[in-house]
Amino acid sequence: MPHPGLERNCRNRKRFASRTWRCAQVKRMKTADWIVVSLGGSLIAPREGIDVEFLKKFHAFADGLVTEGRRLLIVTGGGQTARQYQDAAKGAGVVKDEDLDWLGVHATRLNAHLLRTLLRKTATPRIVTNPEEDELPDAKIIIAAGWKPGFSTDYDAAVLAKRLGCSRIVNLSNVDHVYSADPKKDPHARRYDRMTWKEFRALVGNEWKPGLNAPFDPVAARLCDEAGIEVAILSGKNLANARRALLGKEFEGTLIR
Repeated sequence: MPHPGLERNCRNRKRFASRTWRCAQVKRMKTADWIVVSLGGSLIAPREGIDVEFLKKFHAFADGLVTEGRRLLIVTGGGQTARQYQDAAKGAGVVKDEDLDWLGVHATRLNAHLLRTLLRKTATPRIVTNPEEDELPDAKIIIAAGWKPGFSTDYDAAVLAKRLGCSRIVNLSNVDHVYSADPKKDPHARRYDRMTWKEFRALVGNEWKPGLNAPFDPVAARLCDEAGIEVAILSGKNLANARRALLGKEFEGTLIR
């Protein structure tokens, strides 16, 4: 029978080797030109249903970047799919945030699998669902989705960007800028082209709630602020503008840093 101390040492060596392998893997991946995209579910599945035309255009857009030697890590949101399930659950009497959050998580994963199916020639077959522990394959495109209750896909994107050493996340959604208020309701809402993390965090607060409608998750904002990661907020409908943001050029939208 093996000595208990030897068993513990063996387990510790395995854990250390696993952590060392993951660190080495990410270090190798940093040499590639990685781009982290937080792709809003509102673009994939708006209120009218799945936007097939957008998906076709995004497919060609992603293929073009890969052809140029770029590598994409795309984190998909839940969009109206998540909100419809969450609204239905609330209507049926579900009131716990954790339960509502799990519905949102699975909606993001459904959108991720749809996108991965379209990008199957260049994307890895496995969806990343744990941004802290999942292996990040040395691939052309990695698709990621929701993790667990209490954490949005914006937060997942921030964790993954930090792991890869990326200094910018490009957040594509149906929002073209950050505003001081909802411009559809307040015609005097201020539009921001550039702002600091301090200004943004004062605007959106510090808490995450399931179905929160904010340009970028407040908890993810705190992580990006602490890690020195900037975030570009812009509409995903204009992919030519999105390309400029992805390549670090001037773009129409809000840059938070």
